[in-house]
Amino acid sequence: MEFFCYHRDRPGSLALRHEKLEEHWSYMDQYAKEMIARGPTFADDGETPTGSVHILDLPDPAAARAFAFDEPNYQAGVYRDVLLLRWRNALGRTMWDFPGGRDGGNRHLVLGLGTDQAADAPTAPPGRDELIAYGPLLSDDGAARLGTAALVRAPDPDTARAVLAPARYADVEVHTWRFGGRPS
Repeated sequence: MEFFCYHRDRPGSLALRHEKLEEHWSYMDQYAKEMIARGPTFADDGETPTGSVHILDLPDPAAARAFAFDEPNYQAGVYRDVLLLRWRNALGRTMWDFPGGRDGGNRHLVLGLGTDQAADAPTAPPGRDELIAYGPLLSDDGAARLGTAALVRAPDPDTARAVLAPARYADVEVHTWRFGGRPS
């Protein structure tokens, strides 16, 4: 089962985030084989972290909850909340398989949230060459589509937002995002 996890930072937690960085990476190292995509989101300045995205293939919802809530930054109080939902990998690849590579261009997390969509809605929009990861956000049983999560390379937030049809969602969020993991 695939899961989308977005930990959103608590305001004023930057120093604590830096303090816990090695613990965070060590924790994530344990999930390297399960990772589909990962990386931090940033404020408009492009430097101040606002959250952490992790998309993983795990055995069941209990394993996903353990992943999300045992995470060192969560345990230390870095995050204010967690969005944890089932997800379906519509591209069938990991971010490391993205043909555009790890660097170059602006990257964004685009979240379309809303509950009025069938779980069997179209799998990926046209222009998928710029999609790093893409898939529906699903209910725990996988029967209802609750939205869509996409990681996309786009020149600006408005172009990134256009990956989703806004009329299909109650809300669309766009966040600056970078490939995650330990620096090489």
